[in-house]
Amino acid sequence: MTQIFWAQWRPRMPWQALAAVATLLTALLLAGAALAHNVTAGDAGYVQEVTGFRPIAFIYLGAKHMVTGYDHLLFLAGVIFFLYRSKDIATYVSIFAIGHSVTMVAGVWWQIAFNAFIIDAIIAFSVVYKALDNLGAFRLWFGVQPNTKAATLAFGLLHGFGLATKIQSYDISPDGLLGNLIAFNVGVELGQLIALALILTAMTQWRARPAFARQAYAANVLMMVAGFALMGLQITGYFFA
Repeated sequence: MTQIFWAQWRPRMPWQALAAVATLLTALLLAGAALAHNVTAGDAGYVQEVTGFRPIAFIYLGAKHMVTGYDHLLFLAGVIFFLYRSKDIATYVSIFAIGHSVTMVAGVWWQIAFNAFIIDAIIAFSVVYKALDNLGAFRLWFGVQPNTKAATLAFGLLHGFGLATKIQSYDISPDGLLGNLIAFNVGVELGQLIALALILTAMTQWRARPAFARQAYAANVLMMVAGFALMGLQITGYFFA
């Protein structure tokens, strides 16, 4: 499916799509403080103060993080954009979940941290990468198709490091740390399943429409623009925050 885009369609966007781009960029700029792997002040305060194993609380926090993570959801939507079989969807989502889970838990447990702005900029790039992959750009430009499963795993690992970096900045108590991290990750995966169900419901209805093939091009261009916007915000934060 992805190979037909650049062969059959001219890279054009109607005025409605351009308006959507402008709206998206404005929303992202206004919501800069709430982007990506941010944790709200209330949740951060709770994480800093609590001690002992609190599975229900950390499952809730993990699920809440997942369903409000713009970059995470954009990448996930890109991964399943052209996956129609349940087996394929389950395979790719599992690969991403494994990568995300391993580095999130290991990163906090062994205190592996990166600059938050840099790692979030790389995560934003994953959205750009996946949109280009969906458009068949790599085959067109370079004559090769990257291994999509390997890329999904690699970006899953990076997404996990992004969250691990943010969690470490809140000094979680070592009392019950491993159990709380596992509970948090369970919440993340539950949130991912909820988000995935909503995305798939919308995608199924959209794919049934005759205009899907035409609109899919614009949707992936918009996804790419959103990724670049998120990258720009993080890079700006790195230099000026």
